[in-house]
Amino acid sequence: MSRTTRRLFRGAEVVVTMDDARREIARGDVLVENGRIVAAGENLPRDGAEVVDASGCVVTPGLVNTHHHLFQTLTRAVPAAQDAALFGWLRTLYPIWSRMTPADIRLSAEVGLAELALSGCTCSSDHLYLFPNGARLDDSIEAAGRIGIRFTATRGAMSIGESRGGLPPDALVEDEAAILRDSERVVDAFHDATEGAMVQVALAPCSPFSVSRELMRDAAILARDKGVRLHTHLAENDEDVRYSLDNFGMLPGDYAESLGWTGDDVWHAHCVKLSAPEIDLFARTGTGVAHCPCSNARLASGIAPVRALRDAGVPVGLGVDGSASNDCSHLGLEARQAMLVARLKDGPAAMGAREALEIATLGGARVLGRSDIGALKPGMQADLVLWDVSDLPLAGQWDPVAALVFCAPVRPKAVYVGGRAVVDDHRLLTADPRDLRARAGKAVARLAG
Repeated sequence: MSRTTRRLFRGAEVVVTMDDARREIARGDVLVENGRIVAAGENLPRDGAEVVDASGCVVTPGLVNTHHHLFQTLTRAVPAAQDAALFGWLRTLYPIWSRMTPADIRLSAEVGLAELALSGCTCSSDHLYLFPNGARLDDSIEAAGRIGIRFTATRGAMSIGESRGGLPPDALVEDEAAILRDSERVVDAFHDATEGAMVQVALAPCSPFSVSRELMRDAAILARDKGVRLHTHLAENDEDVRYSLDNFGMLPGDYAESLGWTGDDVWHAHCVKLSAPEIDLFARTGTGVAHCPCSNARLASGIAPVRALRDAGVPVGLGVDGSASNDCSHLGLEARQAMLVARLKDGPAAMGAREALEIATLGGARVLGRSDIGALKPGMQADLVLWDVSDLPLAGQWDPVAALVFCAPVRPKAVYVGGRAVVDDHRLLTADPRDLRARAGKAVARLAG
C-alpha cells in the first residue's frame, strides 16, 4: 500500500480496538490513511478509499513481542538440550552458537521474524547477546528490514566467562570497554526515537550471571545519556535467584535497583521468581516485565506471578523467548499459554481471553515504551491483523474474540505494518518461506557437523 493512499477495512466480524474504552465493534470498519488509523467504527464512509473485505475476520492491533533471541532459531529441538533446565540448557548450546557466522545470525533472524509475522506479530524485540565470528547487531537489524515488521534491537553482551565464575565459555565473552563502545555505535547508527519508528535500539547486558556489576551500572548510565531503554533477564528460575543471593547478597530485584535497573525505561524478561516486595518495587518504579510462559514451561522455570504483577500495576507484555527454549515463535500460542498458566497458578478466573489479548498488544507496546502502537484508534500507527475466524478449528465458537485465545491458533489472513501489507491471503509477502526453509536446513547441517 502506498503511504499516501486510503484503505477501508470493511465489515469485520468484530474490530477489537484496545482503545481507552476497550471498544469491540461488531460489523466494524477501520479507516487507514498515510500509515495511520483515521477511524474505527460502524459504516464508515468510503470517501475514495480502497476497500478491503474484512468479513469473516476479527481485526485486532498487531501483536507485540517483548523478548526474543532470534539467533537461536537455527538451534531448535537440539537433542542434548531438550530436557535440560536453564543453566544446563545454556551450557549445551553455547558451543553450537559459538560456531555461528554473521550470515547465520541474519538467516536465523529472518526465519524467526517471518514466523512471527505469520503469527500476527507487527513489532518484535530481539536480545542478541553474543557475537561470534564477527557478527554484529547490524545483522539482525538488516533481517528485520527485509521482513518488514517493527524492531527493537537490543545490544546484549556477556563479559564474565567461566574462568571468572560466570556461566558462558570465555570464548563467547567480550571486553567491557568494547561492549560500551559498540553499544554507543549502534544507538547512534540505528535508533529512531520518532513516532512510527521501524527500528529502535536498547542496551541489554545479558544477565546477572554473565556480566559484571560495573557493566550493568555503566550500561544504565549510557542508556540514559542516549535516551534508550534497558533490558535484561531477571529472576528466571531458582538457580538464578540462588546465584544472585550467593554472589551479590540480595534478591534479583534489589540487585537490579542497586545498579539503576528499575524505572519506566527498563523491562526485564521472565521474572518468574519475583517476591512480593520485588513486585511492589517494579510497580512503584514502572519497571516492565516480558512474560514468556512457553519458555518458562519448556525449561521448567515455573509460572510467573502475572496476576500479582498486573494487579500491582506492573507493565506486562508477552515474549516468545528464544526459539531454542520455546522452539517456535508464535505469539498467538503465547497468549493462550499465558491465559492457561495464570489459571493453573491462581484459579479459573485469573485471566480471561481479552486480558491475554490486551497483554499481547497494548501491554507489549507499553513495555517497549511505545505509545504509537498497540491500539486501533485515531492517530495510532496502522499496525493491524485480520484473523480468519471462519476456519474449521473455530467452527462452533460463540465468541469470536475469545476464540482467538481459547481455540486452536488462528492463521492471520492479513498483517499490516504502518498500513503496508506484510502478510496477505495467509501468505508472507516479504520473503519466500521455501527459500528460508532450504537455507536454514543447510545452515543446521553445517552447525551440527
